[in-house]
Amino acid sequence: MKREKQLLKNTVIVAIGQISTKFISFFLLPLYTTFLSTEEYGVVDLLNTYVSLLLPLVFLQIDQSIFRYLIDVRKDEEGKKKLITTTMITVFIQSILFLVIFAIIAQFIKNDYKYFLATNVIAAMISNLVLQISRGLGDNATYSQGSLVSGAGSIILNVAFIVGLDMGAYGMLLATLIANVLCTLFVIIKLKLYKYIKKDYFSKKDLKELWKYSIPLIPNQLSWWIINTSDRLIVSYILGVAINGIYSAANKFSSICITVFNIFNLTWSESASMYIKDKDSSKYFSNIINISIKLFTALCFGIIAMMPFAFKFLITGADYAPAYYQIPILMLSTIFSIVVSLIGSVYVALKKTKEIAKTSIYAAIINITINLLLIKFIGLYAASIATLIAYLAMAIYRFMDIQKYIKIKIDKKFVIVSIPVIIIILFTYYLRIVYLCLFGLLIAVIFAWAYNKKSLNFILDLVKSKMKLKKA
Repeated sequence: MKREKQLLKNTVIVAIGQISTKFISFFLLPLYTTFLSTEEYGVVDLLNTYVSLLLPLVFLQIDQSIFRYLIDVRKDEEGKKKLITTTMITVFIQSILFLVIFAIIAQFIKNDYKYFLATNVIAAMISNLVLQISRGLGDNATYSQGSLVSGAGSIILNVAFIVGLDMGAYGMLLATLIANVLCTLFVIIKLKLYKYIKKDYFSKKDLKELWKYSIPLIPNQLSWWIINTSDRLIVSYILGVAINGIYSAANKFSSICITVFNIFNLTWSESASMYIKDKDSSKYFSNIINISIKLFTALCFGIIAMMPFAFKFLITGADYAPAYYQIPILMLSTIFSIVVSLIGSVYVALKKTKEIAKTSIYAAIINITINLLLIKFIGLYAASIATLIAYLAMAIYRFMDIQKYIKIKIDKKFVIVSIPVIIIILFTYYLRIVYLCLFGLLIAVIFAWAYNKKSLNFILDLVKSKMKLKKA
């Protein structure tokens, strides 16, 4: 019970900095779809896609490595200084090399936004690096606050640049750049990271260890990129950037679940690494994974059931209307994506990064193959269906593969009950008849309460006990 309470406590701390800004950002979707054309929205989304592709290639996933290794040296001051110094110097050198190579290549690129690509890659990397260092040191409060600075800054600047200054796509890209810089400065000052950095602490041995862990994560990250974002390149190239704008808008709804899950997963990955060697780790992991699957499945079902009523208020531009039909497919793929990530955290705890890469590569091949085979026949549906099938395949593969290292048991009864429930919800969703949609929403609410009331009661009891202790 102590581990569960610690996991919940850390999740709440991280959520404070993440959930408010992420959801406010989501509710800015009407602003984007009102003030930006589908072409502009599609171009920005495409550039962000390239940023996510370049990050692991340029910086070799070292931000993920520093987080994992700092957990092991939290009580060793010299160990922390060596790891942080080594990582920061390495990233600085990588940034310089990237800018030099980009400056050469940029002469042959004809694109109005090309310099945002270079600056946003570096700004995103350094921002994420200092946040991961904060997590690795066990300072989730600073991680939360840094995320809050980044999120709030991005939202305020987006409104100012897009609405106030009418900067369009330039405004969105500039807002992202400045927000990442503000986050970096905040975390560096708050943690006084400059005290950890001394040239003498640079360690080639530590760098080799960091890269030994992180480099196998590159194909994994690239595979995730293929699954999550290569769809947008294919859609943009074959169907046009305007259609990519529609697809990007549809993805914003599944991003609600992903956002909430990522908040939990930040603390879950830390918890998994801390308790992987416990005698009852199999039971503990099975319990947390099952609770998480039930909670996020219910959330995804609920969002699908609510969309017939909420869509027209959140998507205001008429050109974005086709996004409605993609949402359920993307929401279902999100459920399997969450299962994949839950098991992925167990791989991280075991330091089995090669297994993570292998399973991700298989899914990436499936995704891109289905995309290319179907997109000319069924259009935008090909991208959504390819994502769904890829995540489903990876979830099944990882679940079977992880049994070699630790036994994870899934609640089969829940899986069986979920199938008819989602069929009913999808049936009412696509018919778009008000009374049937209300019935679908009722089914989703009953399903959510039936399978999550114990977890919700546990959280409420924990909060009440904390309040009583404070009063005492």
